[in-house]
Amino acid sequence: MNLKTIYKKLFLVIFFLLCSTMLFAQTTTVSGTVTDASNRQPLPYVTVSFSGSTIGNQTNGSGKYSISTTQHFDHIKVSFVGYKDAVITITPGTAQVINVRLFPEAQQLHEVTVKSGKKPKYRNKDNPAVELIRQVIAHRPINRPESYPYVEYKKYDKMVLSVVNVSPTLSDKKFFHKYKFVLDNQDTTSVPGKRLLPLFLTEKVMQTYYRKSPEKTKSVVLGEKSVDFGEQVDNAGVNEYLKHMYYDIDIYDNSIFLMTNNFLSPIADSGPTYYKYFITDTLVIDNIKVVELSFTPRNLNDMLFEGHIYITLNGDYAVQKAVLYINKNINLNFVKTMHVDLDFQKNPDGKYHLSKSVTYADFGIKRNSKGGLYGIRTVGYSDYAVNKPHPDEFYQGITEEGSYEAKHQSDAFWQQNRIDTLTQAEARTYHNIDSLKNMPSFKRAMDIATLLLAGYKGFNWFEVGPANTFYSFNPVEGFRLRLGGRTTPTLSKRYYFETYAAYGFKDEKWKYFLSATYSLNDKSIYKFPQNYVRISQEKDVTIPGENLQFVEEDNFLLSFKRGANDKYLYNDFYKVDYMHEFESHFSYELTLTNRTQTPAGSLAFIQHPDGSPNSVLDLTTSEANLTLRYAPNEQFYQGKIYRIPIPSKYPVLTADYTQGFNNVFNSSYSYQKLHVQLDKRFYNSQFGFFDLRLQAQQIFGQVPYPLLNIFSANQTYAYDLYSYNLMNFLEFVSDRSVSLNIDQHFQGYFFNKIPLLKKLKWREVASFKGIWGDVSHENNPALHPNLYAYPVYPDGRPITYALGHTPYVEASVGIENIFKFVRVDLVRRFTYLDHPDVPKWGIRTLVQFDF
Repeated sequence: MNLKTIYKKLFLVIFFLLCSTMLFAQTTTVSGTVTDASNRQPLPYVTVSFSGSTIGNQTNGSGKYSISTTQHFDHIKVSFVGYKDAVITITPGTAQVINVRLFPEAQQLHEVTVKSGKKPKYRNKDNPAVELIRQVIAHRPINRPESYPYVEYKKYDKMVLSVVNVSPTLSDKKFFHKYKFVLDNQDTTSVPGKRLLPLFLTEKVMQTYYRKSPEKTKSVVLGEKSVDFGEQVDNAGVNEYLKHMYYDIDIYDNSIFLMTNNFLSPIADSGPTYYKYFITDTLVIDNIKVVELSFTPRNLNDMLFEGHIYITLNGDYAVQKAVLYINKNINLNFVKTMHVDLDFQKNPDGKYHLSKSVTYADFGIKRNSKGGLYGIRTVGYSDYAVNKPHPDEFYQGITEEGSYEAKHQSDAFWQQNRIDTLTQAEARTYHNIDSLKNMPSFKRAMDIATLLLAGYKGFNWFEVGPANTFYSFNPVEGFRLRLGGRTTPTLSKRYYFETYAAYGFKDEKWKYFLSATYSLNDKSIYKFPQNYVRISQEKDVTIPGENLQFVEEDNFLLSFKRGANDKYLYNDFYKVDYMHEFESHFSYELTLTNRTQTPAGSLAFIQHPDGSPNSVLDLTTSEANLTLRYAPNEQFYQGKIYRIPIPSKYPVLTADYTQGFNNVFNSSYSYQKLHVQLDKRFYNSQFGFFDLRLQAQQIFGQVPYPLLNIFSANQTYAYDLYSYNLMNFLEFVSDRSVSLNIDQHFQGYFFNKIPLLKKLKWREVASFKGIWGDVSHENNPALHPNLYAYPVYPDGRPITYALGHTPYVEASVGIENIFKFVRVDLVRRFTYLDHPDVPKWGIRTLVQFDF
């Protein structure tokens, strides 16, 4: 945008301001803040009107109001349930600021003696408030913008995260004096009683287009701006995580997702079952009669809201305004208070559409702590247009389309597109963080924090780590040292390299890993949609079977295992991968692998071709694998060099087909493998949720046991979500199987009813894992001596078994959220208890972070 254009726009803005001033010279405008006279706290949703008229408005979540009229009035009336009305003289024809203090009605409830009668029991039947909410529920489909075949609107999104109540004198101390420009940038007016020091700020302006059939939402980013802490901080990851915590609020949905939890909407289909409703006021707003409907949970410990909604009585029963508070009794970590303000405006189509959503959350380790973090997400919606179709090709492509220009918009663009002016503290945040990130002392602090929290130490374009793998031990390698690292986007967004080298002091062997990845779509290989080619080679030692679901198997903490653990494989991999994801969230991956497995420790490959044992040195295979995956509406915690799928109600379907080739690069067997898997999260309203995994596998062709399905066992003391925690390594194999895994989280539904457990904020969990399968005659080494014999103990007792007609079953009950991070499960194994050295019971732990 050139200077001449900016001057023209400024001239037009000034011109229209002058014109509007002259046109509305006789307009009476009154604005201000309404507070409680006893504690000076702002009062939301107080009715402010010109006396003797229906012209008025309500205060917002911060107690602020503004009303205007061209008629002649000399008084305003301020009223709120439980407070004395206030009638205040004003000056007609001028703009004035009048702050109002309301006094509570003088009610000495403790002096009242109840002599007879009982409080009437709340009932849904013949309750006008419940009848009204049922009308709101019945009219939900027509009041949503998605009721139209096509909808488009502009969306402004601002997220601010601040440190709360930093001492005003902290910057005067010698150590912090160099950071004075940051520490003194505090906002004392936005949230009464709190000093906010904004450190994270991001803004985005988008034009969003919705098509109903086939359903597709597409957003074009018009402007994007965010603080940048430099390479030491994953700004993209922080932004994505906060976005997931402060999800887009749609009160017309049955569930509202906030802080990684599902809250039941007060106008959900099942709302009357879980909420109590009360008609608390009727008023006229914008010449529309509106009913104030208050609601509260029937059970104060459930994941429910309390607050008020304002319903129009024009026949549409639309929500015109809503304020949602979380109850202080619910089992939610690190959140001291949280509330959501929703405002709806009448649009040219006659419908009330969401115009502004503000979510406030006060975070802290303890509920009564003065410090902590305070996050505010403000989302504004404007310029709704309905039934304005675009060509089909317009809706194709990525869901959110950005550009270089959007990230480099002018100040004039932001002044025009912000729904609210930035506070002085917010406005200075961009410059302050830009200065902070260039300070050597800040860089050193971030380096230390990155090493401690993420396990990596950055050296410009290369990171060394992860630190928890530097040292480990196992029976084959003994003491093991490892050093590795990876490149970062600073080197290139297209080229990525990763490597490590390790040495075992007992087996005196070097291990290593090398990989090179090239992105084919000019994006990071970790960003959706992925499209890359990777070449890798790995030589290392592993436990037979599937990998454990941990970050690294040679993590030091996973070196501690129960029972016998001395059967390993030296693996030599050569692999080529091609990954291609599509905007529909369908993807395919083609992998070519050559693998040589050599037994290590007490493991041996033994054949009995002529009745006498024959030891086999190694096993080489060459495979081609095709993986198809469909994950509709999948979202990620997206960082610079990682991404983590976010569980949701949508299923994830995966199908794998593997073809093994004989006599290709020294391979020995020809076979086919088929594997299908379904993952889905089911939300059970107030009973929490459970994660389901259903798998089926089949092998076609004759193969030795290392190529069969070796069930994923876990002999560590950590609880593994997708392994069998009381199964021994190499205990079971099969060439056809079906498995079921259920992990239920009750979210404190039962414990919240027990005072002590409720105070501890513990939560109940339960799980079930079962697998059904067998080994066909074709792959039974007892019938085919040319196949490798199953491993046995030195005394001849079997180690490995074919799963029989009885399924393997284990289940657990446990407690999570211990110290807010720890989950402890009591695991019980139910079948095959006659196998040697297997536990019947076990206690396993898992460290996880969740709200």
